[in-house]
Amino acid sequence: MKKEIQPNYDQTTVTCACGKEYAVGSTKSNLKVDVCSNCHPYWTGNLRKDTTGGRADKFKKKYGIN
Repeated sequence: MKKEIQPNYDQTTVTCACGKEYAVGSTKSNLKVDVCSNCHPYWTGNLRKDTTGGRADKFKKKYGIN
C-alpha cells in the first residue's frame, strides 16, 4: 500500500441521538447517528408487529368486505 494516499485510521467517537457514545476505529472523526443498538426498536423489543393477516385481510378490512 502507498502510505501517502491512504486515509488515517484512528480511534473516533460515535454519538447516537439517544446520547449513547461508542469508541470505534474509523477514517472519519466524531460520527453522529440517529439510532443505535441501545435505542433501535428491533434490539430493544419495541418493534410493532402487524399480525392481523396478509394482503387480502388488509384489503377486506379497509373496504369492509366480509
